[in-house]
Amino acid sequence: MGCCNSASSAAQSSKREWKPLEDRSCTDLPWLLIFLLFCIGMGFICGFSVATGAAARLVSGYDSYGNICGQKNAELESIPYSGMDHTHRKYVFFLDPCNLDLINRKIKSEALCVAACPRQELKTLSDVQKFAEMNGSALCHYKLKPSEYTSAKASSLCPKLPVPASAPIPFFHRCAPVNISCYAKFAEALITFVSDNSVLHRLISGVMASKEIILGLCLLSLVLSMILMVIIRYISRVLVWIVTILVILGSLGGTGVLWWLYAKQRKSPKETIIPEQLQIAEDNLRALLIYAISATVFTVILFLIMLFMRKRIALTIALFHVAGKVFIHLPLLVFQPFWTFFALVLFWAYWIMTLLFLGTTGSAVKNDRGFVEFKVSGPLQYMWWYHVVGLIWISEFILACQQMTVAGAVVTYYFTRDKRNLPFTPILASVNRLVRYHLGTVAKGSFIITLVKIPRMILMYIHSQLKGKENACARCVLKSCICCLWCLEKCLNYLNQNAYTATAINSTNFCTSAKDAFVILVENALRVAAINTVGDFMLFLGKVLIVCSTGLAGIMLLNYQQDYTVWVLPLIIVCLFAFLVAHCFLSIYEMVVDVLFLCFAIDTKYNDGSPGREFYMDKVLMEFVENSRKAMKEAGKGGAADARELKPMVREQII
Repeated sequence: MGCCNSASSAAQSSKREWKPLEDRSCTDLPWLLIFLLFCIGMGFICGFSVATGAAARLVSGYDSYGNICGQKNAELESIPYSGMDHTHRKYVFFLDPCNLDLINRKIKSEALCVAACPRQELKTLSDVQKFAEMNGSALCHYKLKPSEYTSAKASSLCPKLPVPASAPIPFFHRCAPVNISCYAKFAEALITFVSDNSVLHRLISGVMASKEIILGLCLLSLVLSMILMVIIRYISRVLVWIVTILVILGSLGGTGVLWWLYAKQRKSPKETIIPEQLQIAEDNLRALLIYAISATVFTVILFLIMLFMRKRIALTIALFHVAGKVFIHLPLLVFQPFWTFFALVLFWAYWIMTLLFLGTTGSAVKNDRGFVEFKVSGPLQYMWWYHVVGLIWISEFILACQQMTVAGAVVTYYFTRDKRNLPFTPILASVNRLVRYHLGTVAKGSFIITLVKIPRMILMYIHSQLKGKENACARCVLKSCICCLWCLEKCLNYLNQNAYTATAINSTNFCTSAKDAFVILVENALRVAAINTVGDFMLFLGKVLIVCSTGLAGIMLLNYQQDYTVWVLPLIIVCLFAFLVAHCFLSIYEMVVDVLFLCFAIDTKYNDGSPGREFYMDKVLMEFVENSRKAMKEAGKGGAADARELKPMVREQII
């Protein structure tokens, strides 16, 4: 299960050759078994909470004596008033709903099962008595009869007056007051905020009046995202060079402005400055000098990097062009993020439901007030930790399945010489391979991300709890650890994605695939840098372009609407939706480019175009290779670095 193999397995690995899509075998089976056992444990937690009555207590509610409302209950040992028949009492009623425990987020009031919740405020005990006689719903303690509600002993056994009116629809069978005294300030603020002349009212009316425009603009963002993907394919060369030039010019312009401000402030006469402000002016001048020097160093480094990687940018252009062809042959790739989002929503709904069950599971115990609470004792009380780990691991597993699915489909496209022989649905074929062979690899990769993410979340929680209490040194250490773990997580995510691609190509286990991918990436470090800087920045600008275009269209349309005065909220909704849509489309595009690059790097490493070692690559990439070879011939033996990288290579052993 570990990354360290025996000497014999290492020797076998060293003799292995890349044979894309030829052999398929199950990978990381032990990790698949571990993941299945973990999922069984998650199912046990849900089943345990349901079997112990937590589901019924959560949905139907229970009183302070352990009786579930709406059903006949069994008597609990040493618990008075337990075992009552509440078949006709389906709702939970709190005698004093304002008695809150804000620290533990609990209502400390006694709870009873009642037949109906009061729909109107009851100001006196006589009103409570009339409500019981008319509706058959006793709101006082079980030992009191409705005829005794006006007696002297009823004051401590009946609800606190006045009894607030409850909401028309009980929340999970709980009588939820709509206006209670303990929330007077919040209610007052809310009433003021949603009055007829309030900002919220106008915003909501603006959304309702412009719902057709909002829907149209959302569709516009969808169309713009698809058009942008087509544009990137056909004019990728122009776009990439424009972005590169804009980045360089922006850096030069920013640096020039900083030096101009520094020179201007330095030449300004100091005699006119008030003595009290002289120190401030000197500090500002020193800060401008530091900023100008830093910007200059950054600009020089950026210029040198761009100059050194200018030939690698041609590969980025070619990869973007081929990525456009991939989407033409595999149109279902566009919808992959929506299926992933749907799977995540289903899992998150299950996780939240189980978490709520855990809050009401366990054995009945008395608290300090003599009321019943349900608590889990022994090792089972730590189930919620297991549940939290499950949230992270399974969520990462679902995202990793998307990466493996996309990688498998793109690999199938790349390494199929005759594109007419592609499977009818490469996406479904990739899903089939994932389920049959590579779930263990996905489970292992997602677990590694989980191992990094959990400590980072714990440190973030500690930092938030100690905010304002820790000293400067502890705060710096915590922030540094959080930052380092975040960077490590991002690097592992990128390596995992390439490891999934290597697994899709050659059907190797996770550690071997990660090692192979790492070696390939290191050998092509400059190309990786070019793709991840120029390519990713261009895609980011594409997202901004879609949001700005949709927002501009929204301003032009909403500005002519006379049905309302405030259209800020509709515009925000439209822009957020536009960004999400653009991110879904272009993030898949980015993933496809990364997969294509790894396929291209492997193709050029193990093939040279000679008989028996023909390239798999597309014609566009083939032109790039031929141009690089021509550059190598023109440059002679001391040719360009790109040409040296594309020499026919001896089949190196990937260690």
